[in-house]
Amino acid sequence: MTKPFFLPLLSLLLALPFSSQSPENPNPNPPTAAHVELTRYGFPIGLLPASVRAYTLNETSGDFSVDLGGSCRITLPPDNYLATYSKKVKGKIVQGRIAELDGIRVRALFKWWSITGIKSSGENLVFEVGVVTAKYPSKNFDESPECEGKHSSS
Repeated sequence: MTKPFFLPLLSLLLALPFSSQSPENPNPNPPTAAHVELTRYGFPIGLLPASVRAYTLNETSGDFSVDLGGSCRITLPPDNYLATYSKKVKGKIVQGRIAELDGIRVRALFKWWSITGIKSSGENLVFEVGVVTAKYPSKNFDESPECEGKHSSS
């Protein structure tokens, strides 16, 4: 059963842009091969932080693993909501869909929520948090965020 009070907060959390880019530095984080791979499957590069070290992808099964070198925390303005990425983010990707996602969590309502899947639907992304889904413009994820804190374990 979904909790209706969670949807507005999740909406606010995921609708905020992950990072900003100044006009003086038009491309502070050139996309890695993993970021380019996201676009090949219909997703914006901002779903992954800029700190990608390596990734593997089985093009037959869609299984992937992204190595960030350590866990990564991102504070989403203006209300300081937190999103965390584990050292390794894993899942299964096909055109327009990421499933079995493991390694990305958001903090809302004093609890950590795992993002379990993401769908690309035209100009929008649909995020799955268990049985709850929320739709947001994909343009909010056009830029890869910088990690605020790296930790040795995840």
